[in-house]
Amino acid sequence: MAVTDQSPPMASGAAAFGAAARAMPLSLRLEANWKLRLILLRLLGAAMILGSTGLWLVPGAGADPEMNLIRMGVSVAFLLAGLVLMTAQGPGRRSEACFDPVRRELRLLQRDGQGRPATVLRRSYESLGAVRLTAASVQMYETDGTLLIELPLQSAAMRSQLRDQFSGAVRILT
Repeated sequence: MAVTDQSPPMASGAAAFGAAARAMPLSLRLEANWKLRLILLRLLGAAMILGSTGLWLVPGAGADPEMNLIRMGVSVAFLLAGLVLMTAQGPGRRSEACFDPVRRELRLLQRDGQGRPATVLRRSYESLGAVRLTAASVQMYETDGTLLIELPLQSAAMRSQLRDQFSGAVRILT
């Protein structure tokens, strides 16, 4: 799962970085690289379909009836697996986490069939029990200590922006 940063580029300097982190919402989109995956799956599917017909083009392999039965089963399996891989579709729904510093809330959005975002979860920072920021992820806990959500982080800049947003509103665990 890849996380993409949707925040605009910021000016240099610690003060400008902190001010921009508090003013701009940090939006994390959780998605895999589905375009590349679909291309690779379709190429593999085409290779399997060609392989299912290529089994019959091998010279001198048609003399043994038992071998013909095995080739028939393997070619049907390759053909069906190739068709399945060729018709693979991308994910229908993509989730997105939006950390809003103005409203001081976390919103989880999920896209519908037409690509429009719908809010699935909305929580204010004050309603969260605690937050743990690690090098690779952010973990948010309920007030009773149970894990609410864990999101992957891609860079130290995202981690720093989240720390700036959460400071003063949520207890940050070390």
